[in-house]
Amino acid sequence: MQMACEERADFADLLAGLSPQQWEHPSLCERWRVKDVVAHVLSYDELSRGKLVWRFVKGGLWPSRINAIGVAECATRSPEQLTELMRACIPPRGLPSGFGGMIALTDGMVHQQDIRRPLGIPRTIPPQRLRTVLNFALKSPALRGARRTRGVRMVATDLDWAYGSGPEVSGPAEALLMAMAARPDALNQLSGPGKDVLAQRICG
Repeated sequence: MQMACEERADFADLLAGLSPQQWEHPSLCERWRVKDVVAHVLSYDELSRGKLVWRFVKGGLWPSRINAIGVAECATRSPEQLTELMRACIPPRGLPSGFGGMIALTDGMVHQQDIRRPLGIPRTIPPQRLRTVLNFALKSPALRGARRTRGVRMVATDLDWAYGSGPEVSGPAEALLMAMAARPDALNQLSGPGKDVLAQRICG
């Protein structure tokens, strides 16, 4: 939970420095602007258990529909209001607080990069935080990292972390995480004989 709080504080700092044009810029998430990504990250914190169940039912238990409902409900909020809400949701509440804050930590880290990468805003993620998210991403039902990387060995070149067996895929730890999250943009930073297999899983 402490790492989740730190991640959200970093996220809020990023948002506070964005220009109006950057809020409207496309993110790595298909059809979502930066503002939409932020709305998605925060769209579960204010839900009671009953409202959460209703959103899942309304979305037909289909993740993309459920997420779209949350984004739509936050559509009227301004960038300033979303930034304030990010700070108000430290620590995370509701569903994002699940697994001791791991949902908020993982979701926040991946979606920060969904914003930072297309905007060209680099980030040095604290190693312990990044390693924790890499390990969780392997078993996360939402990311399915272990399934996506089956049959290859993932090796970080800037962090003491590796996973799997088979042809090697190597690169920065952040790029490995984004690849496990099915972001094709990360493939540009990876190399090795297992890269084609991973690319097929992500883009196929």
